[in-house]
Amino acid sequence: MSTREQIIQADLTYLGDAFVPDVQIAVDSGGRILRVGALGATPSRVLRDRALLPGMINAHSHAFQRGMRGHGEVFPREKMRDDSGARGDFWSWREAMYRLVLDMNVDRMYDLSRAAYEEMLAAGITTVGEFHYLHHDADTDTWTLDEPLLAAARDAGIRLVLLYTYYRTGGIGQPLSPAQRRFHTASPSVYWRRVDEIAARLDPDTQTIGAVVHSVRAASLDDLAEVHAESKRRRMPFHMHVEEQVREIQDCRAAYDMTPMRAVLSRVEIDDRFTSVHCTHTDPADMSEYLAAGGKVCLCPLTEANLGDGVADVPHILERNGCVAIGSDLNSRLCMPEELRLVEYAQRLIRQRRGIVADDGGRVGAPLFRMATLHGAESLAAPAGVIERGRLADFFTLDLTCPTLAGWTAETLLETFIFGAGNETVGEVCVGGRWRR
Repeated sequence: MSTREQIIQADLTYLGDAFVPDVQIAVDSGGRILRVGALGATPSRVLRDRALLPGMINAHSHAFQRGMRGHGEVFPREKMRDDSGARGDFWSWREAMYRLVLDMNVDRMYDLSRAAYEEMLAAGITTVGEFHYLHHDADTDTWTLDEPLLAAARDAGIRLVLLYTYYRTGGIGQPLSPAQRRFHTASPSVYWRRVDEIAARLDPDTQTIGAVVHSVRAASLDDLAEVHAESKRRRMPFHMHVEEQVREIQDCRAAYDMTPMRAVLSRVEIDDRFTSVHCTHTDPADMSEYLAAGGKVCLCPLTEANLGDGVADVPHILERNGCVAIGSDLNSRLCMPEELRLVEYAQRLIRQRRGIVADDGGRVGAPLFRMATLHGAESLAAPAGVIERGRLADFFTLDLTCPTLAGWTAETLLETFIFGAGNETVGEVCVGGRWRR
C-alpha cells in the first residue's frame, strides 16, 4: 500500500491511557507510524472537533452470517420447543444458519462479506479476524467461496487476517451433514496445501493469514495436534472455538472423558499465539492452566447473548492477567461499544456490583478499550491497536460535536463513548494511511 507521507493532528489523540491535545503523528508512505508527539511540523491533515484513536480490531467474524440478521428470531410455541421445554437455543439457531449455508454461492458470499466489512469500517473497526470455514459451494471440492471473501475485504478497504479453518467432522466421530460438507477439509495435508495456495493470493499490504481448527466437534484430537504443530512451526496465530456450549462439553466428556479445554491442553503446546473463542463454560482450573501457558481468550458478547451461550468468567481471566480480545461473530449487530459495555454489564448483572473490569486506578473504559484494540491486535499478530512508532497507521475518529457525546471531557470521553454512545459518533476511518470520509 503506497500513500503519501502525512502529518496528522487532531484536537485530542488517545495514547493508550489518556486523551492528549494537539499531538502530531507522522505517517510514512507505506502506512506506518514514524513519530508521535509534539513534532512542531505543519500538519497535512487537521482533524477539527475530532478525537483520534487507534482503529478497533474485530478478532472473530463469520462474515457470511451477516445474512442471518433478522432471521432465526421467531420462536413458535410448539415448533421450537425441545425436550427441556426451551423454545430455541444455539442448536436450533445452527439449523437456521445451515439453511443459509446451503443457499450460498460466489456472488452472495461476496455481497454479504462486503456489506459486513463496510459496516465494520463505518463503525471504526479497521482490522477483522475472519474465522472462515465456508469454503465450498454446491461442488464441495472447488474452494470457490474463498476468493470472494478476499475480494470483499480488499474492495471494502478493511485490513483482513484470514483465519483459515480446518473442518473435517460433523460432531465428535460423526460424519458431516449436507450443509457441513461445504466446510469440509479432507486432511491436514490438504489443509496446508490450500493454506499455501490462498496465502499466495493475499493482498500483501492489508491481508495476512492464520490457522484454525474449528472446534473439538469438527476435528479429531490427532488432527488438532497436527494442524496446530505446523501452525506453530510457521509462527502463525491459531484460533479455535472452545466451550461455547454445555452440550459441547458433555459430548467431549462422553468421547474423551475430559472437557474440550482439557483436551486441548492435553494435546497442544499452548503459547501466546493460541486464542480460544468464547470459553463461556470453562472450568477455572483449566482456564488458569491455559492462561499460564500464554493462551488468549476472545469474547463475542453480543453473539453469546443472542445465542444464549452463557457468560465467561471475566474476573477470573483478568485476575490472571489474561488477554481478552473482542469479536462480532455472527454479525447480527456491528457496534464495538455495545460489545464492550456488555462485557462489563453482564458481569454486573451476575455479581450485583459495578466496576468489574476496572484497572488499578478504578478506570473501566481503558481496560475495555484495550480489549477492542491492543488485545485484538495481539490475538491476530497484527502490528496495530495502539498509536506509537512502528505500528500500522490504522485510526478512527470520534466526532466531538455528536449529540450522544455531549458533556464529554478529556477525562470522561472514553467512558462516554463506551457506555453512552455508538457508531453514530465515528467520523473518519484510516487503514494504512488511507482515509475514508
